[in-house]
Amino acid sequence: MADMHSTARPRSNAARICTILGFVFAVVAVFLAPVIFGVIGVILGIVGAVLGDKPLGWYAAAASVAGTILGIVLAAIILNA
Repeated sequence: MADMHSTARPRSNAARICTILGFVFAVVAVFLAPVIFGVIGVILGIVGAVLGDKPLGWYAAAASVAGTILGIVLAAIILNA
């Protein structure tokens, strides 16, 4: 049977590590310095996706954007309360 994904880049350990760190920074962005940790999470998610961890890398980048937005909204609510 032919490999349907023969042009896809094989997933490396570095790709998986970048993806996992992207998710970790997404969670940290909700509670601490959302802009800084969110941007780092997006970068790590994109790097993970480019290195071969396609779906999870993009999910980590999207989660970092969501974590950044949520962190900014929570900070605004707490500071204005």
